[in-house]
Amino acid sequence: MTMTTTVAQAPIVTGSPLLGSMSDLLNDPLNAYLRACRDHGDVVRFRAGPPGLRADLYAVFSAEGAQQVLATQAADFRKDNVFYEELRRSVGNGLLTSQDDVYLRQRRLVQPLFTKRRVSGYGQQVAEEAAALADVWRAAPGGSVELVGEMHRFALHVVGRILFGTDVKQAFETIERTLPQLQEYSLKRGFSPFKAPRSWPTPANRRAVRLQSELFGLCDGIIASRRDREDGDDLVTLLVHAENAEDGSLDADELREQVLIFLLAGHETTATALAFALHLLARHPEEQGRVREEVDRVLGGPGGRPPTAADMEELPYLTMVLKEAMRLYPSAPVVGRRSVADAEIDGVRIPAGADILVSPWVTHRHPDHWPDPERFDTPEAEAGRPRYAWFPFGGGPRACIGQHLSMLESVLGLAVLLREFELTDAQEGEVPLGAGITLMAKGPARARVRARS
Repeated sequence: MTMTTTVAQAPIVTGSPLLGSMSDLLNDPLNAYLRACRDHGDVVRFRAGPPGLRADLYAVFSAEGAQQVLATQAADFRKDNVFYEELRRSVGNGLLTSQDDVYLRQRRLVQPLFTKRRVSGYGQQVAEEAAALADVWRAAPGGSVELVGEMHRFALHVVGRILFGTDVKQAFETIERTLPQLQEYSLKRGFSPFKAPRSWPTPANRRAVRLQSELFGLCDGIIASRRDREDGDDLVTLLVHAENAEDGSLDADELREQVLIFLLAGHETTATALAFALHLLARHPEEQGRVREEVDRVLGGPGGRPPTAADMEELPYLTMVLKEAMRLYPSAPVVGRRSVADAEIDGVRIPAGADILVSPWVTHRHPDHWPDPERFDTPEAEAGRPRYAWFPFGGGPRACIGQHLSMLESVLGLAVLLREFELTDAQEGEVPLGAGITLMAKGPARARVRARS
């Protein structure tokens, strides 16, 4: 007797008759994904857009499904969706957006610059920027700070120094003004069923061209200044001179594209982790006290020595707190792909050509793996959970190349700030959130800081 296995169709998430799930996905995507998982299971199908223009989006919420999409069957799920294409056209085809041989060549050339040993050498820059931020906080009016904005500036200063070295001050104003606007432009185009071709001279298109030209010009100028210099340790200098026998070196466009992707991915993701780690600690004084005891023991009390990369192994509790913040507030709450062949995930059929996403935001709260998913906790062990129950850096062959740098920046930055200050919560209610390319705070996360003596 032949046994057959029935493959189910993905349940459709109910939306409005006019726009399907489009309004929910645009206005409150994080809760839309959580509700879909709760009401329909681990693989669902959203239908978004008006009749006649409606598109399907498959969402996978289980840890096993995320592993299948990102790792075990990664070749069947590509970065061909509309969001990556819009980002590719705004900031170039760097490691975040490139594919196939182009991606492999870029990765081979860039990977040696992001080894754990190489990244450890940037600990001094992180410690210096954290100390500079501490000086600013000591003078904060009323001891009040807004954590999201503060951590974005800190992370941008750090990644700017690591990328550009002495050119960092020149770059800040341009980067802070142009890059967020280009991201927003790309995101809106990705979601819109009605978008004018980029060649049309609409106000939005013309503004994007101006912003892109300014940002590209900044990067090109800095790159050009490094071509006759071989002794710098900033990443731009290292990228300019990166080469191997198989892949040659990066050309001018490729260099710019890598720099822009590092700026985009390298500061926003780390800033999110830092801001929400501090936000959670401000709301949990006992956990904050335990972290501070560990930091004081390793670095000394207020005014103690600067932290180094070697100290990270001596700060396990701080690292656990950071990882818990990244569970509750993953910097990339959703990760998109497009299937290139029919697939089965968790017993559900995914057709070839389907747009698909996995969601750390939902998987990190999955009740199968987290008994009290909204609780801020610091479990002593990670054993017993599937590998992809926690994946803030993605996974598989496209895992974030900068995760060592992000952890270094986050652990050392938190160590300095928590050694120098006690934080108390000054936020009214929850921080409103949205999901774009990264997790977005739509409002402030306020805290009061009191310098320790």
